[in-house]
Amino acid sequence: MPDYPFTLGTARLRALPSGALFWPDQRVIVVSDLHFGKSGRLARRGGALIPPYENRATLTRLELDLQRTGADRVICLGDSFDDLAAAGEMADDESLWLARLMAGRDWIWVEGNHDAGPPALGGRHLAEVVLPGITLRHIADPAAQGAEISGHYHPKARLPGRTAPCFLIDAARVILPAYGTFTGGMPCDHPDLLALMGPRALAVLTGPRCLARPLRL
Repeated sequence: MPDYPFTLGTARLRALPSGALFWPDQRVIVVSDLHFGKSGRLARRGGALIPPYENRATLTRLELDLQRTGADRVICLGDSFDDLAAAGEMADDESLWLARLMAGRDWIWVEGNHDAGPPALGGRHLAEVVLPGITLRHIADPAAQGAEISGHYHPKARLPGRTAPCFLIDAARVILPAYGTFTGGMPCDHPDLLALMGPRALAVLTGPRCLARPLRL
């Protein structure tokens, strides 16, 4: 199987090769750091110009994950848009595409440090989400009590000749990779990440299939 199955507390979860997290018993997909509109923000602020296709690439990946899993709830763990203006700059066909994916699903936008969630696009807007035994938030809380799922750091792991986005997983915490396109990342062995993760933590690399390896090699 290309997925990586694991448990967090009593929850049976699956890390997907796309960078999404699937919780079958809750029929929920969790994604983090979509960063819709990054190319537009960079162009608007005089930064590096990148091809303006990241929204479509991310929407395509998300639609495939929803079709594959049959999830009827989606939790976006913050930084869904690259800044506060990005939601309003989304092309009409992309906005309709997103609305179609949202239709009939319980869609939750968790507040991130880049955005507070796009109020014009519907769905629910929360600071964090609590599901059975697990709290979901944008940034990991080092003092969290109980299991936690978060994003924010865009962890990546080195492979020969390239890097790959990765999940960080230990007995109490999961940090998701960035789901969006052109999002960059932080090395998974960065001291800030090592300080959050337990001694037996895993880095689960995304790609054609998930590949698990010890975080601390």
